[in-house]
Amino acid sequence: MKRPKAFLLVLVLVAFILPNCKKSDTSLQSEATASKSLTKRSVDLELVTGNLSSPIGLVAFPDNSGRLAVIDQTGKIRIISSAGTLMPDPYLDITSKMVTLSPGYDERGLLGLAFHPDYSSNGRFFIYYNAPRRSGGPAPGVNWNNLSVIAEYHVSAANANMADPDSERRLLEIDDPQSNHNGGTIAFDRAGYLYIAIGDGGGANDVGNGHVPDWYPVNAGGNGQDIEANLFGNILRIDVDHGNPYGIPADNPFVNKPGRDEIYAYGFRNPFRFSFDMSGNRDLYAGDAGQLLFEEVSIVKKGGNYGWNVKEGTHCFSTANSLQVLPDCPSVDNLGNPLIDPVIELNNWQNPAGGKATTIIGGNVYRGNSIPGFNGKYIFGTFSQVPTIANGELFIAHPSGPGLWNYEEVSLKSFPNDLGQYLKGFGQDLQGEIYLTTSSLLGPTGSTGKVFKLVPAE
Repeated sequence: MKRPKAFLLVLVLVAFILPNCKKSDTSLQSEATASKSLTKRSVDLELVTGNLSSPIGLVAFPDNSGRLAVIDQTGKIRIISSAGTLMPDPYLDITSKMVTLSPGYDERGLLGLAFHPDYSSNGRFFIYYNAPRRSGGPAPGVNWNNLSVIAEYHVSAANANMADPDSERRLLEIDDPQSNHNGGTIAFDRAGYLYIAIGDGGGANDVGNGHVPDWYPVNAGGNGQDIEANLFGNILRIDVDHGNPYGIPADNPFVNKPGRDEIYAYGFRNPFRFSFDMSGNRDLYAGDAGQLLFEEVSIVKKGGNYGWNVKEGTHCFSTANSLQVLPDCPSVDNLGNPLIDPVIELNNWQNPAGGKATTIIGGNVYRGNSIPGFNGKYIFGTFSQVPTIANGELFIAHPSGPGLWNYEEVSLKSFPNDLGQYLKGFGQDLQGEIYLTTSSLLGPTGSTGKVFKLVPAE
């Protein structure tokens, strides 16, 4: 029986960055319990700017200028001035260097931006984008889909609000077999090392062309559990101030051991958005998009294995039937490293037990001053509740040690039911205030993209 086109579109969306939020027993630590344990607060969203296409993140210029840089997936970095005005000319436009994007939906594009910690004196910054594929492919007769690029640029010597478009220096190029699961976030830690989120290579189940065998025979695949064949399914850490084209921090977990030296942590499916806490222990929070059942957020530690595709969230994953949880699976990998469970788990919209998240969008720990009750809480969200409706949701979680954390939906004064838009990313200014980047359209097209600031309700 032939599937209708709408159904096929949904299936394609499912395999990508989409999946999870729930209302079932084991994964939530009970939303009812979460709702009782956290106090509802009166907050709202304040529109900062519109007229963007597909904004997927926001980064503050680290120079005390008060400017904010918006990452537009279509290939442009736009500046919001200290007065809150969207500057007419882009800071950088790499549209001509990117792979051609599908306007209906795409996970490729301009995905990440990180300013060097000494940007105010050296003008250096780094981006992650998807360029056209190189020749060859992951298997005979199969072409690569794109080339994932980490590149360095410099600000223009003549204009602080413009980058030098001719200053590109490519640090890392990865031949990518599929269009989805690209990760995309890049960010510096306090030591000045650059972290890079790379998805598992795309497709579904972490199998197929471009996916290698691993140590777990029950599941076919995959790149998430392999640390030697490629860099997929990992968060990397490199030194951009030494080496050619980059150096390796001496304490990276696989230096002088089997495994790729760039790898900081592994076992990820699609860690689309991650962030560092600006205070406290400076923890790295990564939102990892699940497949059909569970979405997750993890606290990422050096050398940690976060389970995919042996596990999806806290549950044993099956490549034979990804809608069915296996009764058991290993708790450690072939190196003796434990498979680390997430601290937040939601059900995907396709979970038979119930759920309403197409995918999780990792956010930030609130460290601002305008909403004191939120200090130290982790703000995150969902892309939407189903793929075809722009109805993302915002959540708040209280970091609380081992096990799954309690969380609840944030009650917004002007958005009583949901955001009414697809939530595509977050950002944080130097004062610790949090921003949301959204669009009314599923794909990287149009001009419905907006930036909102999380504020107290009036």
